[in-house]
Amino acid sequence: MPLKPPEKMEKKTKINRIKAVLAEKDISHKELAIRVGIAPNSVTRICNNEFQPTLRLLRDIALALDVDIRELLIPTRN
Repeated sequence: MPLKPPEKMEKKTKINRIKAVLAEKDISHKELAIRVGIAPNSVTRICNNEFQPTLRLLRDIALALDVDIRELLIPTRN
């Protein structure tokens, strides 16, 4: 029986823009992780939209970055 070709990987839906805000503020993943008390690899996964933070964590990130929480999300309307 022939093997099926691998299915195309589903494109990740970008929900947050934390990676962009970190770049704008010149803050590393490691620094953000320290500020909010999570593992650096968790910050990386959040920045790559592989994992979405809870609302509480999103608030903590916004406070740590001194931004409005809405700046961390990609708008659903223009």
